[in-house]
Amino acid sequence: MTKKGQALSVLMVSTLAFTVCFMVWMMFGVIGIPIKKVLGLNATEFGLLTATPVLTGSLIRVPLGIWTDKYGGRIVMTILMALTVPAIWLMSYATAYWHFLVIGLFVGLAGGAFSVGTPYVARWFPKNQQGFAMGVYGAGNSGAAVNKFVAPALVVAFGWAMVPQVYAAIMAATVVLFWIFSHSNPAHLVPSNTKFSDQLKSLKDPKVLKYCQYYSIVFGGYVALSLWMVQYYVGEFGLDIRSAALLAACFSLPGGVLRAAGGWMSDKWGAHSVTWWVLWVSWICLFLLSYPQTDFTVATITGPKTFHFGLNIYAFTGLMFILGIAFAFGKASVFKYISDDYTHNIGAISGIVGLAGGLGGFVLPIMFGALMDFTGIRSSAFMLMYGVVWVSLIWMYWTEVRRTELLGKNSAALGLQ
Repeated sequence: MTKKGQALSVLMVSTLAFTVCFMVWMMFGVIGIPIKKVLGLNATEFGLLTATPVLTGSLIRVPLGIWTDKYGGRIVMTILMALTVPAIWLMSYATAYWHFLVIGLFVGLAGGAFSVGTPYVARWFPKNQQGFAMGVYGAGNSGAAVNKFVAPALVVAFGWAMVPQVYAAIMAATVVLFWIFSHSNPAHLVPSNTKFSDQLKSLKDPKVLKYCQYYSIVFGGYVALSLWMVQYYVGEFGLDIRSAALLAACFSLPGGVLRAAGGWMSDKWGAHSVTWWVLWVSWICLFLLSYPQTDFTVATITGPKTFHFGLNIYAFTGLMFILGIAFAFGKASVFKYISDDYTHNIGAISGIVGLAGGLGGFVLPIMFGALMDFTGIRSSAFMLMYGVVWVSLIWMYWTEVRRTELLGKNSAALGLQ
């Protein structure tokens, strides 16, 4: 097989592997609903249940990136996926809350696949094609949507315990396919003495902290809402689990597959412009999504009159669809920032920013649950996200927008002040 053929084979099988890994990583977003009912969990406990796999998948990202440089993506990805198979299978035998939490930590290893596949795939392509290749691979995020199509059908037909059993079989088959169709190239190995503690030192750079903040929204928010939306539709609109998962996929699917388009836009218009508009669109969507169902009574000349305010299911789903598109573009634009600003240190910086994004996906579902238990308002999840985006917009304005020629101190010379 030619080098080009090997590169395409690696790209396709790696994207398949990442899609399956992400599908497994998001499993609790669906099976957590019947588990919550069986165990009598409150919203905070449910949030912790769904977020536990995200924690492991986030923390393992940086060392996996280092090991990929040292040993090669083929062997690291194969071992990573193989290690998750027993844990996924054991999930079907769990009966107590702590069982799910402990096993979930091991299932969460699948979430580290992004840090393996990104450098592995990129090194098979020339510089001018690496952005596209990484974008295609990143579209494996759509495994969150695949989970919403597959898991509800299995839950309804066979019960929740069938889902981890089927997913374990799919993961095992993917391990075999990946090993057969992937390739290794010794020239791609990079001797690395990098330590996790050395990468953490990059957090002293204010720009890295800012990119961590952005990514905690566009990726962390994507993961958190992907886990949260099925039960939100069930509780808020009274849907069955299959209908709820189908509508929730309207957010997860574009949020995954359009990442490559975001990379192209960032190449064309720049990471700053794309991220700025992503944050504004997200801010507007989250403001509207935050408004709870409200009955407003007014004293009129003919007596009290009650008005109802609140999003119906169609408006809600439409806003979630737009939000998913914005997050997809934002995930790509943040990494464009990193490639522009840290050309010689992209691996270390992307690893720490990816870790921050994953930790956002861990913390947010727990906070969603705690807020719902405290306030009793389901849309409080969007209120929290709205506040986080607001902070990022202010931060971006003061550190980037004000320094441009059009809005900064030099704009007077252009006759704009």
